[in-house]
Amino acid sequence: MASRLRRRKRSPWGLTLVLLLVLLALIYATVRVYFRAPEQKTDIPTITQPVYTPGDSQDLTDEEAETLRSHYERKPAFYTILVSGVDDGNGGSDTNILVAIDTENDYVYGVSIPRDTKASIKGKHHKINFAYNSGGMELMAETVSQQLGIPVDYTVLVDLRAFQALVDTIGGVDFYIPVNMDYDDPYQDLSIHFSKGMRHLNGAEALKVVRFRHNNDGSGYGSEDIGRMQTQQDFLKAVAKQTLTPASLTKLDSFCKIFQQYVKTDLTVGSLVWLGGEVIAMGADKIDFCTLPGEWKSPYIYLNQEEVLALVNQYLNPYVEDRLPEDLDILT
Repeated sequence: MASRLRRRKRSPWGLTLVLLLVLLALIYATVRVYFRAPEQKTDIPTITQPVYTPGDSQDLTDEEAETLRSHYERKPAFYTILVSGVDDGNGGSDTNILVAIDTENDYVYGVSIPRDTKASIKGKHHKINFAYNSGGMELMAETVSQQLGIPVDYTVLVDLRAFQALVDTIGGVDFYIPVNMDYDDPYQDLSIHFSKGMRHLNGAEALKVVRFRHNNDGSGYGSEDIGRMQTQQDFLKAVAKQTLTPASLTKLDSFCKIFQQYVKTDLTVGSLVWLGGEVIAMGADKIDFCTLPGEWKSPYIYLNQEEVLALVNQYLNPYVEDRLPEDLDILT
C-alpha cells in the first residue's frame, strides 16, 4: 500500500525553512565547528499502544525477542528531525514539520503537522501545538513520536524573529501583500495595517504580514490558516531569493548572530551542517513536502489512520520493517 502512495505537492514553506536553516548553519559553522554525521536514536520509542514495553523483554522467548529486535532495526543513515516554529508570542508552536532525511537513498521528505491535529497530551485531548506550550520541544517530539509510531531523533526550534532579523540584515524585501490587512490586538500590542499590493518591507513589517490571519471584522483570507500559510510561503521564497546570493557572503557575522540568538537545536552545529551538505548534494528535486492527511471537524483535525500509516511507511519510517496500525496512536 505504501509503495503506491501518491507523491504529494511540495510545500515552499517547508523547503524554504530548511534552506534558510542550512544557510545559517553553514555560515555559522564555517569557522567554529567540524562536520560530522549525527547519531541515530537507538531507544525503542514509547507508544500509547505499544508492540512492547521495556519491562516485557525479560519474559519474551528467544524467538519473540528476535522478532522485537527486527521490528525496531534502524535503516542506515536515516534521520528524523522535528522542525518547529514559534511566532505568535503565546507559547505554542504554529509550524511543525517532521523531516526525514535518508542520506543513503538521497531523499528528504517533510510532513507538516497541522496545529489543530487532535492529540493526547498528558492524558488529555488537546490540539497538538499545545504540547510545546505545555512541555517544550521535548514534549512536542514525544507527542509526534507517539502519534506516528516512529522516533524523533532531533529537534530544531526556530523563532520567527529570526526572519525579522534576516530581512533587516539583507536590507528589506519587496513583497506583494495579497489582501488588505487591518487588525489590532491590544493584548499582544499588535497592530497590522497594510493595503493590498507591492511594498518594500522591513523586518518588523514583514513579521506582521506573515502573522496576519484575519481583519478586525473577520474578513481577510476567507480561510485564515490556509491563507496565512500561503503568504508565509510566498514571503519566505522572496527572502530566500534575496538571501541565497553571493552578496550575502559579506554579512557572515550578522548571520552567525541570528543563528545563535534565534535557533535552538539538540543537533550539534557540525551535524546540522553535515546534514545540510548532504541535502544540498542531493539537489532540490529530491526534496518533497506534504501535510498529514486528515479532516477538519471542529475543534480538531482528525488524522486518517490508513493514509497516515501509508505516508509513514513510504517516507518517514526510520526502521527496516514497516510500521503496523498498532504502532500508531491516531485519535478518532
